[in-house]
Amino acid sequence: MLYDQQVSATAPGRAEPASSPASAPARPTEPPPGGAQPPEGEPSPTGAVSPTEQDLEILLYVPLLSAYFQRARSEMPPALQGIFSEHRLTARHGAVLTQLLTGHQLSVTELAGRLGVTLSTASELVGNLSDAGLVDRQEDPANRRRTLVSLREEHRPVVLSFIAIRAAPLLRAITSLSPRDRAGFVAGLAAWSREAQP
Repeated sequence: MLYDQQVSATAPGRAEPASSPASAPARPTEPPPGGAQPPEGEPSPTGAVSPTEQDLEILLYVPLLSAYFQRARSEMPPALQGIFSEHRLTARHGAVLTQLLTGHQLSVTELAGRLGVTLSTASELVGNLSDAGLVDRQEDPANRRRTLVSLREEHRPVVLSFIAIRAAPLLRAITSLSPRDRAGFVAGLAAWSREAQP
């Protein structure tokens, strides 16, 4: 998991064998002690790209968010926490519930697009939530090939309460930004979420 990993700017170096006369057998050379550090932004022998100073400035904040992500389950209302534990639901299932808070029915295809996942993954997540009794699925009267999904009304208050608690720090941060910075921040979050998909 990205939040638990340490970022290192040093990668093992790779020494080139020294040239030798044709009559002398070539001897393998030893890598320099401790390895060599490739230039910033250049691939290392392992294929990884060494972070630049600007990259490291950004990565500095990632571990600081660790506590926020780790306390998600503890901030969940007991009733919702029980359902998540019993049915082994994850943060991805919570993301589906967030999209359904508007009160409008969404198709599985729409959910897949919003979450940036495949249609089969979205269908599996919805199926898990349906089995847990959190969402309803019904056939679209206008198109029987479409399945419409909605949050069950009896669970709406507890889900809304949980999302409000979890969203508060992010919304406070966004409020402090200018419209231009806010747009850039949202674009960055969207790009990160896409890259973080398994």
